[in-house]
Amino acid sequence: MTNLSNKIDFAVIVSVNHANPNGDPLNGNRPRTTYDGFGELSDVSIKRKIRNRLMDIVSGKAIFVQSDDNRTDDYRSLRERADAMLKGVDPSDKKKYQEAACKMWLDVRAFGQVFAFKAKKGKKSEGEEDSDGVSIPVRGPVSIHPAFSIAPVLERVSSIQITKSVSGEGDGTKRGSDTMGMKHRVDHGVYVFYGSMNPQLASKTGFTDDDAKAIKEALRTLFVNDASSARPEGSMEVYKIYWWEHGNPNGQYSSAKVHRLLNVAVKKGVEEPKTIADYDIKRDNLPGLNCEEIDGE
Repeated sequence: MTNLSNKIDFAVIVSVNHANPNGDPLNGNRPRTTYDGFGELSDVSIKRKIRNRLMDIVSGKAIFVQSDDNRTDDYRSLRERADAMLKGVDPSDKKKYQEAACKMWLDVRAFGQVFAFKAKKGKKSEGEEDSDGVSIPVRGPVSIHPAFSIAPVLERVSSIQITKSVSGEGDGTKRGSDTMGMKHRVDHGVYVFYGSMNPQLASKTGFTDDDAKAIKEALRTLFVNDASSARPEGSMEVYKIYWWEHGNPNGQYSSAKVHRLLNVAVKKGVEEPKTIADYDIKRDNLPGLNCEEIDGE
């Protein structure tokens, strides 16, 4: 397999209905919003969903950063996984360790990773040198932007009070029906996020054209097997993907210029958008740059 041949840019339109797309733990798990009231999905949450999908759809390619509820092995921490699966690779040889980690894990060669090793403590054996610790960075070729809603969602965030059925004090048989909690949701929102794939960085991590295709499929099916009480099945969907593949590794145009080709806006005369049909979606063109339009799952 060859490394990524040409530069790739992409954009993803996400529709949200009666769901909490990305709760903010510092704000009572309310949906993330900007100061202007626009909805936000962090790039970290998007990458988490991409990793989950890669674990489902790609066979034979391991994922390093796994969530506790979606693990495919018995390692409870990233350190345990790295020590077990790269056993015998000396961290003091940074280049060799980087190559081994990228070869082992798809998400490492895609998004990058930092492997940090603490300094050895304790009495040194005769002839043993001091260890100051090792930090091994891997810079990945795939960048993902946060997603932002096209229209403000703050006024369309609903909050309901719920009763938690939890064990009370004592032996745990008592239940406190007055233990209250809150649930929050975005009644409707359309979010857009962008990303890029850089062949120069891909040549250093071993990221291939096949890896790019796997991520494209992960984006298309981003919310498959992602349902929860905060995101009921069908409440979030990928509406459309725009996939630009340049004609050379450097790219004919900058990513910023390519991303501006997509324009999503609320239709004139619509005061409060409630469905994806209330938005105008327009895509401009640039000479020599083709775009593949892909419908979501």
